[in-house]
Amino acid sequence: MNAEMNGDHHETEYNRQKLHQENVPESRIDYVYKVVVIGDSAVGKTQILSRFTKNEFCFDSKSTIGVEFQTRTVTIKGKVIKAQIWDTAGQERYRAVTSAYYRGALGAMLVYDITKRQSFDHVARWVEELRAHADNSIVIILIGNKADLVDLRAVPTEDAVEFAEDQGLFFSETSALNGDNVDGAFFRLLEEIYSVASKKGLECVGGKSNGGDATLKGSKIDVLSGNDLEISEMKKLSTCSCGF
Repeated sequence: MNAEMNGDHHETEYNRQKLHQENVPESRIDYVYKVVVIGDSAVGKTQILSRFTKNEFCFDSKSTIGVEFQTRTVTIKGKVIKAQIWDTAGQERYRAVTSAYYRGALGAMLVYDITKRQSFDHVARWVEELRAHADNSIVIILIGNKADLVDLRAVPTEDAVEFAEDQGLFFSETSALNGDNVDGAFFRLLEEIYSVASKKGLECVGGKSNGGDATLKGSKIDVLSGNDLEISEMKKLSTCSCGF
């Protein structure tokens, strides 16, 4: 994996895509990818999700209590993929949901606040927890949020890039407030999940002539433009009774 700060070619393409409110029929969805968003409290995890799924930013947002998820359906390489993105509170008292929260996750977005050094210092612990509870093929992207607060920066970009390279993570800095790099970061994560899943599928098929998806070739993923994006409503789940 590579550490990348901006993924500009992704952001430029996705900014041209029109979001619309029509629901994509479940019968059209090819894959559902579970993605978890983790990190300390108040780093902007919920705001990043809101920006990606609804293109909204809530100035009076409150801390997430328990667990909830939001979805967005996109088209990647001709396949309709529904991203089911799970958001949980960063406070220690909600860590009891850990094992269930990570179960079945194909991707993770690990968020810290560039203006709070402590949130970055805790990133190593979050990576350790991820690797202890999630599948070893999970795709991880490190996100430095609140990049718009340039004058308050407490975490140099170079520190994050070095950590990401050392841990084999992808990396980007985002601003949930103005939307910078949010779409690009999520799409990069989903593309890599698609690539990993495709390769695993081919490995399972092996030399067999039947089974598998013949279209899952290579690692380069192109996201289609046009009216292939959908935003669905946020679904809230209780803290302990979630069916993960």
